[in-house]
Amino acid sequence: MTEISDNLREVWGYVLATAPSGQTITIGQIVSVVLLLAIGYLGSKLIGYWLGRRLASTSLRPDIVHILKRIAFFVLIVLVVMTALSLLGIPLTAFAFATGAIAIGVGFGAQNIINNFISGWILMAERPIRIGDFIEIDNTYGAVEVIGNRSTRIRRTDGVHLLVPNSQLLERTVVNWTLIDREVRTTLRVGVAYGSPVRKVAELIMQAIREQPECKAEPHPSVVFEDFGDSALIFDAYFWCDVGGEKFLREIRSAARFRITELFEENGITIAFPQRDVHLDIRHPLEVNVLPGTRAPAR
Repeated sequence: MTEISDNLREVWGYVLATAPSGQTITIGQIVSVVLLLAIGYLGSKLIGYWLGRRLASTSLRPDIVHILKRIAFFVLIVLVVMTALSLLGIPLTAFAFATGAIAIGVGFGAQNIINNFISGWILMAERPIRIGDFIEIDNTYGAVEVIGNRSTRIRRTDGVHLLVPNSQLLERTVVNWTLIDREVRTTLRVGVAYGSPVRKVAELIMQAIREQPECKAEPHPSVVFEDFGDSALIFDAYFWCDVGGEKFLREIRSAARFRITELFEENGITIAFPQRDVHLDIRHPLEVNVLPGTRAPAR
């Protein structure tokens, strides 16, 4: 046992390299650093997860919790790396020149990655979009789920996940439906047949709108007699809803149309449809020309 212990001690203290200053790097130091980095990384992940669980039970928004988790993770990683360097006896000043050279090389070779990384932190600092917001970008609608280091994950209304580079969220026009509040105004158009009682039509449309639980009393909904159409009298209803996206607006408008149809049927009002009146003038007999080689039609 003594001989095995001596052999292990000898391998553990075997010098791999010697710095000009006389500092030596042994196998034991390398193994310790690797274990420290692995344990530190896993520990940082676990601490971030635990911190997120604790903060999630508070009144903080999900995006604030996400920011605090990322800050805690990166701070712990920096501390682990500094501790690893101290175990190797390497001062931070030794990396000053190397860090500058690496930064220049990375700046030229990984511009997009760095741009997206910095954009991610800008998004979390300025908060033009937050986790849980319903946004529109390039005619795509979805809810923000994660703001990552390189990209932001958006869940579209059809359930498909969309990964958008963080820089594009800063450079392009993004419509945030829930940035300040969840109030959205929508419009519903109805056409009724000519001859319908227009005052009664407006009252029934307003009744159907007010019966929707998502419709807000303030600002007041309104019904406008918009136009005399080709085949219908056109009415537009304007009302505000407290919703989180286009999908919910479509459901509200659908429910209002169902109710309008029921009220119109109860009151004998017809919803218009395109139609044309054709008039034939048969006061003069039609002349029939028979082509050569053909028979005249039987009378």
